Amino acid sequence: MKDRVIAGAALPLYLTLIASSAGAVVDTALLGRHATASLAAFAVAIAVFNPASAAVAGALRGVMPFVAEKDDDPDGLVDVVRSGMWLGVTVGFLGALAVAVVPLLGRIAGVSGVTLDALGGFPYLLAAAVFVLGLSMSATSTLVGLGRGQAVMRSGLAGTGAAVVLSLSLVPRLGLPGAGVAMLASVAINACVAHLGLRRVPVLAGRSLRLGRPRFGEVLRFARVGIPLAGTVLLKFASLGVLTLAAARISTDAAAVHSVCMSLANLIFTAAVAVGQALIPLMGQSLKEGDVWDARRNVAAGLRVAFGAVAVLGLLLVTLRGVVIPVFTSDAGIQRLVRGQLPLLLLVVAFDALQAVVGFGMIGIKRTLSSLVRFAVVGGALAVVAVPVAEARGLTGLWGALACANALLVVGQLTSFRRHSALLAVGGGAGAPVRVG
Repeated sequence: MKDRVIAGAALPLYLTLIASSAGAVVDTALLGRHATASLAAFAVAIAVFNPASAAVAGALRGVMPFVAEKDDDPDGLVDVVRSGMWLGVTVGFLGALAVAVVPLLGRIAGVSGVTLDALGGFPYLLAAAVFVLGLSMSATSTLVGLGRGQAVMRSGLAGTGAAVVLSLSLVPRLGLPGAGVAMLASVAINACVAHLGLRRVPVLAGRSLRLGRPRFGEVLRFARVGIPLAGTVLLKFASLGVLTLAAARISTDAAAVHSVCMSLANLIFTAAVAVGQALIPLMGQSLKEGDVWDARRNVAAGLRVAFGAVAVLGLLLVTLRGVVIPVFTSDAGIQRLVRGQLPLLLLVVAFDALQAVVGFGMIGIKRTLSSLVRFAVVGGALAVVAVPVAEARGLTGLWGALACANALLVVGQLTSFRRHSALLAVGGGAGAPVRVG
């Protein structure tokens, strides 16, 4: 029963995430046809925008368990929504600052003057988009915590649809500024539709959701859960960046194969993120009741659904590899090498999906710091060995090391979840000092 509930809630979330990824591909393709300098400048800005926006989204996921805990308390939920919005404003502003200094970072990194000149006002449009994303994610996280996946899908598809239409009409004429306008408009529309959807939730009917004065203590409580998640996201970006560098040191072909494999892996892994988000409302009920075994059953169900989704998507990839892989590269040699990497790719994704679902279980019980520490240790070790392994064993060795790292994360996350979930006492909620099991 839990499996069906989680799968049903995860599907619209997965479709939303995939649609968002497709929108980004459109910009890349259009800019590539517009001008090489524009595409290079886009890549430089996106290299900062992606981790910044992912960190903002990660921080706002910390609101989800607090929302799920108050799903039957209208007054308490209003306070949670307002404090979540304040957290969104804060982390959105910090993320916007990081993106706004892209030209300075580019000069420090030695990016060519032609590329920097091509940036123009694009970084500032992206900075505005990151700030608005903070407001958007505050509403989206609330909807996810309430189990309103359909509303999340509507807002996500509205934003993606606007991005595609505006990109197709603006980028060919304006180049990079057109892409910036499209991305900002997309996030703004997503935010508006998400906030409208939030106001239609029955438990919030008739209540004002204006920002109001900040409740600093509550915002800080949310940040204690959300900020480690943002840190975890940044650590993952950093370790994967080192892997990309290690692959590039092997050869140009290896770098291309690695890039295609990462794109394919992300398409499949996104299903696990959707499953994890769908898990949060169920974990909220376990949290309120202090039910250890229900919390563990929820995570077990999430693991089954995520593994099933990865298996199905992996089977589709293997079956349709002759159709899917050419979408990412027209080079027959690269295609052959990618096909050879598929078994390792699927192993990497399977382990990554499982650790991610348990990680969302940790979010559900408001224990996220241990995940950050674990990613720092395992990701750091992976970054240290990446280049030597790549030089000794090539791309296969590199992806083998990634599979081992993800397997260690699965074991670590499961151990941590078992330990922390044992602190749920019946009727006591998270953190009650009673051990079970």
